[in-house]
Amino acid sequence: MIYRPDIDGLRALAVLLVLAFHGGVPFIPGGFVGVDVFFVISGYLITGLLLDEFQRNGDISLWGFWARRVRRLAPALFLTLATVMLASTVFMSRIGGETGPVAKATMATLLLNANHFFLLDAGDYFAAAAETNPLLHMWSLSVEEQFYLLWPVLLLVLLRRRAW
Repeated sequence: MIYRPDIDGLRALAVLLVLAFHGGVPFIPGGFVGVDVFFVISGYLITGLLLDEFQRNGDISLWGFWARRVRRLAPALFLTLATVMLASTVFMSRIGGETGPVAKATMATLLLNANHFFLLDAGDYFAAAAETNPLLHMWSLSVEEQFYLLWPVLLLVLLRRRAW
C-alpha cells in the first residue's frame, strides 16, 4: 500500500478525540468515537493488505498474517501487562486494594477477551468497578484482535468463492 497522509490525519483526529474525552472536555462526550475511527482505519488498511496479498499470490497466508500481528503487538503487550501487574502488586497492596481483578484482566487480555471480561465483570464499561482497573483500555485491543482472527478467514472464503 502507498502512504496515505489523509489516514494519518484521521489517526490524529482519533487520538485527539480520545484525549479530549479522557481530559474531560465537556463538548466531546464520547471518546469511543475516536476508538471507532481507529477501528475503521485499521480495518481498511488490513483489508487492503490482505487483498494485495491475494492478488499477488492467489491466496492469503492466515498463519503468516496472524504471525505478523503477534510479532508487531506481543512485545509491547507483554511489557505493558508485566509492568501493570508489578505496579499493581506494589501499589494496590499499599492502598488496601486487591490485585485479583488486575490479574483476571491480564489473563483476559492474553486470551484476547478483555472486552467480554469487563462487560461481564462490571456489567458496564463505565461502571466504577471497571474504571479502577488499569487494564480497562485493553477492551479495544481485544475487539480489534477478535476482528483480525475472523475477518481474514471470512475474506479468504469470499475471495475463493468469487474465484470459482
